[in-house]
Amino acid sequence: MRLKGKIALVTAAGQGIGQAAALAMAAEGATVYATDVNAELLKSYEGVANVHTAVLNVLDKAAIAAQVASLPRIDIVFNCAGFVHNGSIELATDEDWDFAFNLNVRSQFWMIQAVIPKMVAQFAQTGRGGSIINMASVCSSVRGLPNRFIYGTSKAAVIGLTKSVAADYVRQGIRCNAICPGTVDTPSLQDRINSYADPVQARQDFINRQPMGRLAQAAEIAPIVTFLASDESIFATGNAYMVDGGMTI
Repeated sequence: MRLKGKIALVTAAGQGIGQAAALAMAAEGATVYATDVNAELLKSYEGVANVHTAVLNVLDKAAIAAQVASLPRIDIVFNCAGFVHNGSIELATDEDWDFAFNLNVRSQFWMIQAVIPKMVAQFAQTGRGGSIINMASVCSSVRGLPNRFIYGTSKAAVIGLTKSVAADYVRQGIRCNAICPGTVDTPSLQDRINSYADPVQARQDFINRQPMGRLAQAAEIAPIVTFLASDESIFATGNAYMVDGGMTI
């Protein structure tokens, strides 16, 4: 088991990629604290070995600090919470911009700021720091996609945040990487598809932009999270990993 003895904290773990990653890390022996703002979604973990659940609103800085303080140690953080806004710059509102940057970027800033002292202390005491994994996107500084102005801008900020943290703590045993998925078939994607006038065509349009001709499954993104959480990636930091089905070929 690649993560035996490690403690992992995952946000937005109630469904989708967060849930798949939490289950994958637990299966590899980690003790996983799966958090989500929706308590109902967390009920899916009942009876799952190695998983503890907690309601966490990542838009609440004090709640993040309390969650981090409650854990004896944190070896892995997966910042998965996020939201996708549709539209070009002409359709963007200040309210949507603020919400996206608060959820997609600021929540990661708060979480990392809370866990860094713990990880630095762990490294000083045991020689083992920690691995921070941030959810970015292929739609970011990597590639521009139509009608994703706010989302793409916020995810570009995540990549910048990731590299900055990696640079500051590379000698203190803390690794920080980002993952950049393509289009993943998750409940949140289905919600967006359902908001279109023609959901069937909308789904087909999402599929058509994937070079592999299909959407990814959340379980196909989880292995890169497990890899970055494990000592197999011990020499990797400051990277943005594409898991995009060929969108950046």
